[in-house]
Parts: sequence; C-alpha cells; structure tokens
Amino acid sequence: MALIQAEELTRVYGAGETAVTALDHASLGVEAREFVAVMGPSGCGKSTLLYLLGGLDRPSAGRVMIDGISIGELTDDALTRLRRQKIGFVFQSFNLIPMLDAVDNAALPLTLDGVAAEKARTRATEWLQKVGLGNRLTSRPDQLSGGQQQRVAVARALVAEPRLVLADEPTGNLDTRSSDEIAGLLRQVADDWGRAVVMVTHDAHIASYADRILFLRDGVIVDELRLDAHNRANAELVAERLRMV
Repeated sequence: MALIQAEELTRVYGAGETAVTALDHASLGVEAREFVAVMGPSGCGKSTLLYLLGGLDRPSAGRVMIDGISIGELTDDALTRLRRQKIGFVFQSFNLIPMLDAVDNAALPLTLDGVAAEKARTRATEWLQKVGLGNRLTSRPDQLSGGQQQRVAVARALVAEPRLVLADEPTGNLDTRSSDEIAGLLRQVADDWGRAVVMVTHDAHIASYADRILFLRDGVIVDELRLDAHNRANAELVAERLRMV
C-alpha cells in the first residue's frame, strides 16, 4: 500500500451560485521514499491538494489515507497528533518564531508533543547538523539568511521522524543558489532519510529534482511525468510539459 493514498478528493468553497471548486475528484498515491512535485497555473488547486493531504483542511468529498489511517475519520485532537508525529511541513515563508534560536525552532514539534526539553533540543541539534547548520545552532531567524532559515524549517519538519514531508513553494522566497540547495536537500530527505516528499512549486528547474510530477488545471490532475534522474534535460522536459497544461 502507498504511504499516502488520496481517493476522489474534492474541495468546494462556498455554496450555491458562489461555490468554487478548488479541487475536483483528484486521486493519487505516493510511495515511501518517493519525491513528487505538484505543478500548474496559479489557482489550479496545488496548495489545496497539499493542505488536504496534510490534514490542514478537510475535503468536501473523498478521503486521504496516511500510513493506512483515514485521516478524515479522526477527531481534531487525533488529527493534530497525527500531523505532529507523521507529517513534517515546510512553507514558503519559513514560519520560524523570531525570538527562538535555531535549536528551539527546530525542536518545536517535539516540545509541543510533550517531549522533555533536553531530549527535544538534542534531537533538533542532530537534525540541524544533518542539514548543514551545525555552526548556527544559537542563531535567531534574523541572524540567518533565507536559505539558512529554510534549512531550519526542514530540520523542524524532520525532527519528529515523520514518514511524510509536505513542502508548499519551499523555494519561493529564495535566490537561485539557495533554491537549488533546498531542492537538493529535499531530494536527500527522500533518498538518504527515507521520507516521502510532496512539493508544490511553480519552478520547472526545482520540480526537476523530483521523481514524478503531477500537473493540475482547474482542480483536476490532467497529466503526470516521471523523470529519469540521469537525464540532464529534465528541467527542459518539465517546462515543455507545463506549457501544455
């Protein structure tokens, strides 16, 4: 069974004549250790799909299974626990707490889950070292570059040892070099650390780091592209396919 299985996911906002269908009967599966990118025009439903997969929003119809658990059947408290323990989130805006240093920001999911402070900080330190920030452990967000802040966010997403990482435009606020570094880090999350990664992006070059790309239009998954990691022209293939969506 796939780690994530979404079946006929539909999300409608509003009702009657003002109703807007943001996602329309979308079905997909994501395997463990797989890196999947989601692309499409603005307003096509990319972020809606990601939020439904992560339990940040509930579908109007359809269901999401994560690790064999139907998340739509969970209470709010149980869903919150599942998100903290099985899903790591990375957002475009980093979402770090300004007054906390890198270690305490990365430790936050464990702290919120009741893990002892010393153990949480030790685990956070280990992940910050893995993502290349071993020398910036005591730095606050305003003392870090955008790329470094996003590395803290990746460490925070991984600190609870989740099986799934969801990334919403994780390179959207970064320069080209930092964007490449974060895309490569997410590739490492799948390859070396064994997590499934689902990433929303508008950038064909960043999407080319993935194993597979899903293309959305008007809330519908209209195409899929599997990439060969050894093909140096992947970014061009993705851009060409995106123009056809």
